[in-house]
Amino acid sequence: MSKTLDTKDVFGVYEQNIISSFATINREVPKYYQSITDLQHQCIQTCENTMKSVLSVQKEIVNKAGINANIPDAALSTIRDTSDGINKVYSVQNQIVQTALDATKQNIQTFNDNAKAFADLNKNIIHSWINVFTPRNN
Repeated sequence: MSKTLDTKDVFGVYEQNIISSFATINREVPKYYQSITDLQHQCIQTCENTMKSVLSVQKEIVNKAGINANIPDAALSTIRDTSDGINKVYSVQNQIVQTALDATKQNIQTFNDNAKAFADLNKNIIHSWINVFTPRNN
């Protein structure tokens, strides 16, 4: 975004650069986010497909060889319980991460609000000082 405005004031030029830079960032971040999300989805899908393929080959080998693939009930129960436990841990982990992200987001918003208030306070102080030190014509 290359707009040429008529300002030669250092603050105006700086402000134009800030606006331009953040417009570019805001335009590009969603593309980056989508690319990362797509890559993550593709990796997960590849892992799932690989595991299913390996399982399919192993199952076929066992069936062709006539090997008994049944497992004892105790082992079956342990495997299912372990899988359920892993899924619960993953879910809790995601909840913790989401809570941490929400808290971080709130902290950034609070900082943003405080930065605005701090800037306003400094402006008021400067105005007070200028009024005190500016000679008045009577």
